[in-house]
Amino acid sequence: MPFARLATATTPTCHIGLGLAAIGRPGYINLGRDRDLGEDRAVETLRERTHELLDAAYAQGVRYFDVARSYGRSEEFLAGWLDRHPEIDDIVVGSKWGYTYTADWTTDAETHEVKDHSPGTYERQRAETNALLGDRLDLYQIHSVTPDSPALTDKDLHAKLAEAAAAGVTVGFSTSGPAQADAIRAALAVTVDGEPLFRTVQSTYNILETSAAPALAEAHDAGLTVIVKEGMANGRLADPHAPDALKTVAAETSLGTDAVALAFVLRQPWAGVVLSGAATTVQLASNLHAPAVDLDEGQLERLAALVEEPRVYWERRGQLPWH
Repeated sequence: MPFARLATATTPTCHIGLGLAAIGRPGYINLGRDRDLGEDRAVETLRERTHELLDAAYAQGVRYFDVARSYGRSEEFLAGWLDRHPEIDDIVVGSKWGYTYTADWTTDAETHEVKDHSPGTYERQRAETNALLGDRLDLYQIHSVTPDSPALTDKDLHAKLAEAAAAGVTVGFSTSGPAQADAIRAALAVTVDGEPLFRTVQSTYNILETSAAPALAEAHDAGLTVIVKEGMANGRLADPHAPDALKTVAAETSLGTDAVALAFVLRQPWAGVVLSGAATTVQLASNLHAPAVDLDEGQLERLAALVEEPRVYWERRGQLPWH
């Protein structure tokens, strides 16, 4: 698997990846985007911002880059950056299918993305991804699997994914919602010709939402690479929105709340790659201090006390406005 490169890399930041959800489209639900991106959200403006972020991330040791069909032009932006740097051959590129971007490059669309896990959507989006990323794609994930997703039971889809795996693309899935653990365990049971279909899982895990941890540990023990998304809880764990207890711990470490929040995730023994969703190079630099944060047991206990009941967490996330 290409992820072995991450596990054996020598830079501490190799276990932090860069996700382009917040920068590949003009609207997203992260808090603070008005401040981060300003009013100019033109395609070329965000393309150059994305390339600056990718340059900075690569220079500082980041080797995993995460995009999706529904992240606006994120695949296109990443593909353009790769074209600028043909010498780069030591990164891992992951994308996702299953949501179609429908906001037409606006921030106030009634619907920003539409979910569909059918084989037809897979074939269409796989062709779209291939046209942009070609053989630079290492990982293709089903986007936001839930326990009731047809992707867990559709044998035709499983056969198509197995074909992609046989051709050299790692097949994985991501999860969302209060029943992430159930979705993970159901996906672990999916096999094709007696072999497990999925080799990676990408799930939400952060100080506020820890419910998927036991299932992610099981996935890790089963040999899957675990990728953690939303470690910053869509900006709720960043200044100025961070809870007071997190701000206090951050002050004790002399680092930002973002670095402490990501350090909390990095401490999990099953966490293979933890995504930064930085929208600026300053945010990225602060995020990349996470491997240097040394949290003691008392600090970890104070942070653990901030956990929310999953349904409360996901209801609040669902109420975040698109900025």
